[in-house]
Amino acid sequence: MEVLSGRHVVVTGATGGLGVAVVEKLLALGATCHLPCIEPSVPEHAAWAASPHAKATLNLDVGEESATDAFYSGLPPLWASIHLVGGFAMGPIAETSLADFERMLALNLRTCFLCCRAAVRAMCGADGGGRIVNVAARPVLEPTANMTAYAASKAGVAALTRSLAAELGDDGILVNAIVPSIIDTPTNREAMPDSDFARWPHPEEIAESVAFLASPTNTLTSGALVPIYGRA
Repeated sequence: MEVLSGRHVVVTGATGGLGVAVVEKLLALGATCHLPCIEPSVPEHAAWAASPHAKATLNLDVGEESATDAFYSGLPPLWASIHLVGGFAMGPIAETSLADFERMLALNLRTCFLCCRAAVRAMCGADGGGRIVNVAARPVLEPTANMTAYAASKAGVAALTRSLAAELGDDGILVNAIVPSIIDTPTNREAMPDSDFARWPHPEEIAESVAFLASPTNTLTSGALVPIYGRA
């Protein structure tokens, strides 16, 4: 059933391990996906590139305010915006520089804020409201050592999500965040070769949850931080 047929959806981070799976799922549900990509060309692993309903905008940094605002303002009436751009770093706080901390804030919180704000502007007045889906992280809900900068940036995403849900409820815009653990991607397998990969959630499984939260089928859930841990 193509529950997103005729609807326009933004997905940031569409070339990442999770992003590719999310875009593929949304396309299967009938969405037209608008994909801001920082890369100068679409990577070969992005299978969505073959679809006429996947519309990539290259060389676009969603951490840059004017470019992000211009991108969203040029879209057709927007139904959903899904924000997967982010980064990860870890280390003891004594060895974490201010530049390290600010980099996590820029990659995870700044990009989320700018895209949320631009998406709300693009959704205001749209028939049926809209949907926003962000990405927090497990250390926000289950404190983990040596991740202060990363956890703080993702805690900001969680707070932003819940605050927006309270603010936008009367406008029919539902705002949620998934909270994944380590995702089974080639990059994570390479970084942690001795892990039990079978315990990690797969991108395609997480994409199912993202698609539900972003779809008109979701009529009630807002302000939720949805744990997606697999068996990790």
